[in-house]
Amino acid sequence: MGNARTRENSTERPLTSVMEDYLEAIFDLSQDKRIIRVKDIARRMDVKMPTVTSMLKTLNERCMVHYEKYEYVELTEEGVSVGREMRRRHEILREFLTEILRVDFATADEDACKMEHALSPAALDSLTDFIEFIRTCPRTGESWLNYFEEYRLHGRRPEKCQSRSTSFSCEFKHQLDSEEGDRQ
Repeated sequence: MGNARTRENSTERPLTSVMEDYLEAIFDLSQDKRIIRVKDIARRMDVKMPTVTSMLKTLNERCMVHYEKYEYVELTEEGVSVGREMRRRHEILREFLTEILRVDFATADEDACKMEHALSPAALDSLTDFIEFIRTCPRTGESWLNYFEEYRLHGRRPEKCQSRSTSFSCEFKHQLDSEEGDRQ
């Protein structure tokens, strides 16, 4: 009975960023290997095996992994869910940093790992939509970022993007013509 109470209380506390990193690492390993050992996790996390063993005990108590000493490690359904979500967050953030902000891959990967724990689901969803918006709707004047909210609400609408692009081109050409007239 004491053990059930411990598990109950321990699952109510939020996971730490280190716990999330372990779950992500185990999830990633599970995509490549059928059997995951403590040494695999230690190598992946660049830590010593006793450190991994200690964390696995904690994650086992929180019902995130199935682990017994000298046995293989397996994620529970909840552990898979957290690990998959951390991987998704990491990839979205790394993609934003590399493809939109043009940060080099190694730096972006490291920064994404730090950021993935701090963003709320709403902020991450908005960032994901923003990446898609940038890819599908070209910059169209000073109001470009204002159009982002409309994009989030209604999705990609090529006719709107084309219309705004044409309008921006005309405004830009008119502005260039005016500036050239002022110089003469």
